[in-house]
Amino acid sequence: MDSVGAYEAKTHLPRLLRRVMDGESVTITRHGRPVARLVPVEEDERSRAYEAARRIRESRSRLKNKASLEELMETIHEGHRY
Repeated sequence: MDSVGAYEAKTHLPRLLRRVMDGESVTITRHGRPVARLVPVEEDERSRAYEAARRIRESRSRLKNKASLEELMETIHEGHRY
């Protein structure tokens, strides 16, 4: 993953978007600190799926693995809101 400063990102946004469309991820920094990330849509969707799976595991452990199907479906549905 490459990093670029905020000014460079502003100045060269079309070029950065082409790179992201080609599958790269780019971190945007301000004063050397990461503030944003440009990622391909597929990668973002994958991250959401992992987060939803993590939340399901947490819910099941809180319920001592006795979660009903309705509770699991509600947790899955909540994951789609993020």
